[in-house]
Amino acid sequence: MSTDRGAELRDDQVDGRHETAVQRADRNWLEVLQELRVLQTGTQILTGFLLALAFQPAFATLTTGQRTLYLALVVLAAVSAVVALAPVALHRALFRRRVKPRVVSYGHLALVTSLGTVSLLLIGVVAFVFDVVLDVGAAWVAVAALAALIAALWIVVPAVIRLRHTEGER
Repeated sequence: MSTDRGAELRDDQVDGRHETAVQRADRNWLEVLQELRVLQTGTQILTGFLLALAFQPAFATLTTGQRTLYLALVVLAAVSAVVALAPVALHRALFRRRVKPRVVSYGHLALVTSLGTVSLLLIGVVAFVFDVVLDVGAAWVAVAALAALIAALWIVVPAVIRLRHTEGER
């Protein structure tokens, strides 16, 4: 632990915010938490939907493949929730240990991982619903369309904006 109090008070990045490293870590942690809240809400809604399906009379008519997909989706929903909550558990374990930048980095990694699991969950739920309501062919079309949309909005658009922003700084 450093005894140089002045180092804690100096702004370590030139980004126009005029905040210390500690203030930046606090702000970044709050941003990660807000994003996790949004992600967790959607995951909870999908999980509730999946869990309610098992208690519907029509559930007995599902094929073996549909039941397998359903169970895989339930597991994926649970994994998504666990990954999204992992930063909160880490924060509790490291509370007042002065390691918030590490907690923020872990939160970022968990958030990105959770986005991946949630994207698979969304695609899987759409595939399941289309397969049950229409047929497996319609499910594949819906999966392809949704996967393309997720790739465009969650990967391509952010990459293009990041690239343009980086080029604009030069």
